[in-house]
Amino acid sequence: MKRLMALVGTLAIIAVQFAPCEGTSEAKGAAGQVTIKYVLWDANQLPAYQKVAENFTAKNPGIKIEISQLGWNDYWAGLQTDMVGGNAPDVFTNHLAKYPDFASKGQLIDLAPYVKKDGVDLSVYMPGLAGLWATKDGKRFGLPKDWDTIAIVYNADMLKEAGLTVTEANVLTWNAKDGGSFEKFIAVLSVDKNGKNGLDPAFDPKNVVRYGIALNHNDDRGQGQFSPLAVSTGWMYTDGLYDANYHFDDPRFIETIDWMVRVTKKGFMAPYELTANDANPLFTAKQAATTFDGSWMIGYYSGSSPFPVGYAKLPVGPVGRKSMTNGLADSIWKGTKHPDEAWRWVKYLSSVEAETTVGTFGVVFPAVEAGVKEALAAFGAKKINVNAFTEEATAKGETFVYPVVDNGVKIGDIMRQSFDAIFLGKVTADAGLKDANKKILALFK
Repeated sequence: MKRLMALVGTLAIIAVQFAPCEGTSEAKGAAGQVTIKYVLWDANQLPAYQKVAENFTAKNPGIKIEISQLGWNDYWAGLQTDMVGGNAPDVFTNHLAKYPDFASKGQLIDLAPYVKKDGVDLSVYMPGLAGLWATKDGKRFGLPKDWDTIAIVYNADMLKEAGLTVTEANVLTWNAKDGGSFEKFIAVLSVDKNGKNGLDPAFDPKNVVRYGIALNHNDDRGQGQFSPLAVSTGWMYTDGLYDANYHFDDPRFIETIDWMVRVTKKGFMAPYELTANDANPLFTAKQAATTFDGSWMIGYYSGSSPFPVGYAKLPVGPVGRKSMTNGLADSIWKGTKHPDEAWRWVKYLSSVEAETTVGTFGVVFPAVEAGVKEALAAFGAKKINVNAFTEEATAKGETFVYPVVDNGVKIGDIMRQSFDAIFLGKVTADAGLKDANKKILALFK
């Protein structure tokens, strides 16, 4: 896993109890019962963290943990509202795209003093993960909990029907001029109302019943949308971690988005109108043969799709195969009335013991090696081949880090508005992206 150094709704409430271990200095500081509220967005991970909390309870009776789960959009909107209102959860799962904004507003507790005081060993995490949550001035706003990569998710029945093999799916190539073998791949998987595929001259792009691919256009940072393609051209978001010099006006990025617009018009990629909020339903409803998505979604696809699902490596672009990699962490709200208890919960959540427990559920790849081994065993027991994700993670030069920079929310809004205009045909990719980049750079002046 050494290549991981590149990693630089429904509301469910489950209550469990824990308290400090008897005989420790932490135990002496606790008085009575304290409730710590913890929130996460991934329903697939909820059972794992319920188990983690139960294990914690067995060692620490006396403080109550209340775990809540909300869908992605409601989650972030709710956090902002609750922080302003003074009733946010004590601890929450955080994202690299979000935490700089929270930190800049003084909404997070700096964990660096706690890490130093308790001697937390940051070397237990996969190389590079811990550094993503530390700022230039030495502050820390999270401890790693997992990592991910992106792959092609495919309907195995549709591949077979189209005469395509798994081997072919794993060695695709792409470029922005003619789309390479990847464009042919999604073309042959696209089918119109007359049963013609996208390679047939008689294919009708205005009457498609199954698209070769559907991408999540609600992903404003492009992790499961444009990033595997754009970065494979040699383009990069900025000049480095925390760097604000965005390059959405780079010709290579513009050409990538132009290609996406073209294959959408050809009928090979699902229209923006159908995927602006979420592409997953099209895939599970058999209206799209493939999609790009992250390893955290393995459980969803393999468990929710009424057909066999497979995972293939991303196509190889002009400068190679490129997968964005990300790592989540847990953060503490600055307004918590119980910072010490919240810290002890965060410390346990990021411990080898807790992350190994999470690994046994086979939902995500934990941030510690022992947890990864348990996850691989769990996926194997379910007969789910996850090699595409792990091989990308361990291959030299195939991963790059999620862009970490201030003004993430505003940047997301600008890019969503830009993509709305581009994919709905209101503006060219060249004009739209150059304008968007100017607006983004203006945020940092």
